[in-house]
Amino acid sequence: MSTAASAPAPEGRAPEGRGPEARAPHRRGTGKATALWWILTVVIGVWCLFPLFSIFATSFKTPADLANGKLLPTQWSTVNYEEIFVGGSRELFLTALRNSIGITVIATIIAVILATLCAYAIARLDFPGKKIILTTALMVSMFPVISIVTPLFNLWRQIGLYDTWPGLIIPYLSLTLPISIWTLAAFFRQIPWELDQAAQVDGATPLEAFRKVIVPLAAPGVFTTAIIAFFIAWNDFVFGISLTSTETARTVPAALAFFTGASQFESPTGAISAAAIIVTIPIVILVLAFQRQIVAGLTNGAVKG
Repeated sequence: MSTAASAPAPEGRAPEGRGPEARAPHRRGTGKATALWWILTVVIGVWCLFPLFSIFATSFKTPADLANGKLLPTQWSTVNYEEIFVGGSRELFLTALRNSIGITVIATIIAVILATLCAYAIARLDFPGKKIILTTALMVSMFPVISIVTPLFNLWRQIGLYDTWPGLIIPYLSLTLPISIWTLAAFFRQIPWELDQAAQVDGATPLEAFRKVIVPLAAPGVFTTAIIAFFIAWNDFVFGISLTSTETARTVPAALAFFTGASQFESPTGAISAAAIIVTIPIVILVLAFQRQIVAGLTNGAVKG
């Protein structure tokens, strides 16, 4: 073996391939990747937020500004917000807002309770047809909503659920339950089975072990599921417009279609934009207030052991 190949590097000189010059390309590559990610983040952020900003700007336009083709109003005005809170659209909007809050909250609570019990059974128990249940839940979530509106419309009119809160809560469960079951089942699988066994060894019944041990550990996943279910029910339009005929149970997304201007020649675009901003505020507040819990719930449920 050649002695030159094994000779140490001269004193004061870094070994070949280990000096700052060798690490510089790596740092330059990392810097380029970071810059690329920042650019991509900004582009996606602008792409997603621009429609919301456009609606926000439109909500402050006067009727004369709606047709000028400019993004920003020439004169910022609250006339559209006055229209939906104290003007001619007040009763239509506030009644629909009350319906949306009540129906969505009730549907979310029921969906989370049922999905928690079902997902726990799927994750913990071994019974025939478990995969079929999950597959069916996934298929239901992919089923076109518009295809079941007509059968529900006829059925609800026959049994007296048309234009009622229960008549919307039940269809909303078909939208929220499948994704809730899938999310919680993935989360429960990450909780060690030994915790259930240890609680039962200490004298707890299976129900007590579930209620006092598993549910607190699954709180991030349950909370995340509740937020997702709330979003789905809150934004529904098809059921709200098809299964209601009066303001008794009509939700905000459906009520926006019934907004009218001050006259038949005036567009209600400004009032619709103002109402859209108002109904978006609860979602924004929930996301900003509980973003850590949402991220924790999604990431914990995605980790595979």
